[in-house]
Amino acid sequence: MSTYDAADGTGRPATAPTTAGPPGQRHSARQQTDDEFSAFYRAHIRPLVAFLVNHGAGVQTAADIAQEAMTDAYRNWTGITHPKAWVHKAASRALVRKIASVEEPVEEVPEPTSLLARPDAIAEWETRHDVLPLLRSLPPRQSQVLAWTLAGFTPTDIAGHLGLTAENVRANLMKARRAAAAHLNAREEEQ
Repeated sequence: MSTYDAADGTGRPATAPTTAGPPGQRHSARQQTDDEFSAFYRAHIRPLVAFLVNHGAGVQTAADIAQEAMTDAYRNWTGITHPKAWVHKAASRALVRKIASVEEPVEEVPEPTSLLARPDAIAEWETRHDVLPLLRSLPPRQSQVLAWTLAGFTPTDIAGHLGLTAENVRANLMKARRAAAAHLNAREEEQ
């Protein structure tokens, strides 16, 4: 019987299944690993895309980066002990690399994928989510910390993943919350 990593919330065994043994056992262990990853993927792909959108990525970019992070997670699955944190960190780093590299925007609407069945509806989706303009207006560190918080991570978790102090994370989170409150107050006054 395996032990589960309750802190990660994935229902994933804390120890990876062994692949040593006769071919039948190796196939069974591989099937168990594939089943675990499949369950993890289904539960976490959409929240990961939302995390990246909250981080400032466009929906198409977020979907591409999330898919790449999940592909890398599958390749390294047996060595990952905290998969939710692992894919968020990998996706966050990939987004930073993407932002740092200057690319020309695509003029054509991208083709539909399983994550974006209607790529032409992206603008409509973005306008319905009031928090996106706020997140995009924040300084990068505040936006980053708030995106991690919205993804369910605590300041201590965020500090560990980003290499910051917990106090620094809390300070940036407090500034982001103040900016959010000011944004909401200004919006209410306009109405």
